[in-house]
Amino acid sequence: MPRIIAIANRKGGVGKTTTAVNVATAMAAVGKKVLIIDLDPQSNASTSLGIDKNNCQISSYNLIMGESSISKSVVWTEVPNLSIIPSSPDLAGAEVELANKQHREYALKKAIQTTASSYDYILIDCPPSLSLITINALVAADAVVVPLQCEYLALEGISDLIKNLNIIKRHFNPKLELQGVVLTMYDGRNNLSQMVEDDVRNFFGKKVYQTVIPRNVRVSEAPSHGKPVLLYDHKCQGSQAYISLTGEILKREGERLAC
Repeated sequence: MPRIIAIANRKGGVGKTTTAVNVATAMAAVGKKVLIIDLDPQSNASTSLGIDKNNCQISSYNLIMGESSISKSVVWTEVPNLSIIPSSPDLAGAEVELANKQHREYALKKAIQTTASSYDYILIDCPPSLSLITINALVAADAVVVPLQCEYLALEGISDLIKNLNIIKRHFNPKLELQGVVLTMYDGRNNLSQMVEDDVRNFFGKKVYQTVIPRNVRVSEAPSHGKPVLLYDHKCQGSQAYISLTGEILKREGERLAC
């Protein structure tokens, strides 16, 4: 079975999608077979990989509702070894449709277990809320990567997120672990970024990746061209940071297997 990593944070605009897309791209570049599941109704991960959501007849909505399998839902990207199950606006209604189903928290896990054995990694791009869709992602996942924007208000929600992760671990998914916290939108000229970094490292210790993702205009531009920043501008600071972050993530995965 593949290793399943959810990219999650209850706060929007912290870099979840950018992290999911570029870590997946970097993993694929070193030969890993990677699948992104876009679970955000805004479909930003799909758009960032050049996928037109309006031309996709099957989406992650059909997957989570049990209407399609992974093999029938995937769309291959221009990145070798990287495919995606795109999102659609219909996913916003899945909350209501799942509410009355038995074992509704396990819908995504069931779909993945049935047909996903050919992948090395599955990265799930979660919506910015603790919705039933996000709960499905966390129940299906082996680990969570939390992007954290280097601003004060971003700190307020992370303790609640950790509480939520512990609740899901206790009631639904005992193997769930925090793989790490990645600091995003870091501005070295800003004292606030350094203060946030110090607070997060003091609280989470070694769970915080050494790599920080800088504010970088090329990272912001890349989605409008339908490309990961690693393809849009391989040499920019943002690309180099995501390559470094992916190295840390894979190193932690290797250390886990060695234990």
